[in-house]
Amino acid sequence: MKTPSLANIRGTVHIVLLGGDIEAMINEMAVHGLNVWEIKAMSNRSASMNILVNDFFKLRPLLKRTGCRVRVKQRIGFPFFTARVMKRKLFITGALLFFILLFTMSSLVWDVEVKGNVKMTEEEILAVARKEGLYPFQLSFRLPEQDKLAKDMVQQLPAASWIGVMREGTKVTIQVVEADEPEKKPLMSPRHLISKTDAVITEIYAEQGRPVVQKDKRVKKGDILISGILGDEENTQNVVAKGEVKGLVWHEYNIEVPLVQKQVTYTGELKERRFLVLGNRAIQFWGYGDSPYTKFETITEVDPLTWRSFKLPVGWMTEIDRETVYKERTPGDEIVKQQGLEAARNDILAKNGKGTKVISEKILHEKKENGKVYMKVLFEVEESIAVELPLVYNQVDDQGE
Repeated sequence: MKTPSLANIRGTVHIVLLGGDIEAMINEMAVHGLNVWEIKAMSNRSASMNILVNDFFKLRPLLKRTGCRVRVKQRIGFPFFTARVMKRKLFITGALLFFILLFTMSSLVWDVEVKGNVKMTEEEILAVARKEGLYPFQLSFRLPEQDKLAKDMVQQLPAASWIGVMREGTKVTIQVVEADEPEKKPLMSPRHLISKTDAVITEIYAEQGRPVVQKDKRVKKGDILISGILGDEENTQNVVAKGEVKGLVWHEYNIEVPLVQKQVTYTGELKERRFLVLGNRAIQFWGYGDSPYTKFETITEVDPLTWRSFKLPVGWMTEIDRETVYKERTPGDEIVKQQGLEAARNDILAKNGKGTKVISEKILHEKKENGKVYMKVLFEVEESIAVELPLVYNQVDDQGE
């Protein structure tokens, strides 16, 4: 016989007939219309075959008439799988709870990110979003429509010209475009720009006010560079002097650099300590004991557990003690001198701000003593020399007189 349709879904039993009149038994099953297939004779007194589970329960009267016995070898199909699963109620309950938990976690908003804000604070934007129902651990199906949420947030944030809300999985991104506001310039009182030091003018640009000096002119500390007084003796106007004035300034440096220098290096030896981090607490579980090294540096690495972009308050922390040694080296006189000059140049640039240039340098005096190189160096530097001097009206009146 052919295999019946949907045999595995309907349920199949693989059986062996033993004893009695097996040939008569097979004929009886055919007469009664039982679905039997893959009949194989095993010996004179046994045969194996497959039968549908519903027809299996109809064999009893036929077995009595033919004197045969039946032995079940295998149960195949969906009904038997369902029966086995139903016996494991705890497993089914756990699987069901797992899928419910998975569905719930995937339906939560785990992270809310703000992009595009410069002047507005992230806390301010998140506070408005929370008020509208958008915050971490909120169920996604309880969120308002994204267009409505963005519109309501714009109404409550006057500094924003446009807000977009985008959801990707469990993460929501708030994209902010801030409104252009005219820059509020601080109110300034009338003033002069004067020289902060003795110098020779190399460049002068007066944005507002009256330039008093010219290029290549030598000025002293306190001389007016750009005046905040416009007009003549009869008609004067006080303004805020603005502009940029650069000049050549001379700086004298006393430099000392050791001939023998110490350098810290790692030996390659290290000791690790591992911790389990729970919130603000760390529990050590590896690398007990003090560090075996006399000199060492400690490096701490923290690796929190994350789910998508959300950092969980659980993770690992590793502390590594790396053994260090101090090595002495002698770079040579010329290299030591260059190190000292380079340090002085960097100090000049750091103190005098953007646009400062070291034009030239001259070593006035040099000596070696007590394991060090001593130098007196004169640097010629082009730098901004203008500083503000508020106008005093009594002083202005005196000048007018």
